[in-house]
Amino acid sequence: MDEPKKLFSQKDIAIATFFGGPAAAGYLVKKNYQAFNQENKGNNAFIIGIISTLLIFAGIFSIPEHIIDKIPNALIPSIYTGIIYLIVENIQGDLLKKHKELGGDFYSGWKAAGIGGIFMAGLLLFIVGTVFLIEDLSKPDFDTVTYDNEIAKFIKNENNALAVFNVINNTIDTQYLIKEFSKDIILWKENKEIINKINSINNLPNELLEQNKKLLKYCDLRIHQNEIFIKTILEDTDKYASEIDEIKLKINNLLDELK
Repeated sequence: MDEPKKLFSQKDIAIATFFGGPAAAGYLVKKNYQAFNQENKGNNAFIIGIISTLLIFAGIFSIPEHIIDKIPNALIPSIYTGIIYLIVENIQGDLLKKHKELGGDFYSGWKAAGIGGIFMAGLLLFIVGTVFLIEDLSKPDFDTVTYDNEIAKFIKNENNALAVFNVINNTIDTQYLIKEFSKDIILWKENKEIINKINSINNLPNELLEQNKKLLKYCDLRIHQNEIFIKTILEDTDKYASEIDEIKLKINNLLDELK
């Protein structure tokens, strides 16, 4: 004689769904199918429940924070609970009604709520674990402290080296200009050393390596520009004007690429 079958009612499945998501519903639907030796249907229902839960939470995470903050906490669970209720009605409604008419037993709502709570705890653990994983993967895997410090030195040298252009048109002291341009050449060479040091940082992203190539080229252009300015002053000539303009154009184009 077969043991009396005990099922989860449509209402109980809805309760479990509200707390534990579609995965909880899939599990209870599976248990109902198992009572009638329909293992394949049960397994399919559980798998669909798990996938649906993952899709729902992936969708929630994709909603901008300023929008999700305006959505009432119970709205989303109420929506997917209502959908699951209708799905259960469609796939097991007749089975559950017939079981009730024949005086069959049902599990208590507390058990369904408990199962929903277990799934909710599992979801929370999954969400927390996913958040930590995403944060860990999003962390740079190179020495950002060294990178930031060296870039700060580069910028400081650059600002100091470019300061001469604030006075170049307002001074007739050629020796002062030669001295400043010579000092600036040293600063640009230091910047090349800084970039080479940055390139030695382990696991430096490819986009930063490509940027560094442009920065090295930028330094070379600045060095060449200063050397031409010095020659122009020493020779008191304007024959290098076109060369200076050409270098300036290359520098501006490179700066546009670096933005």
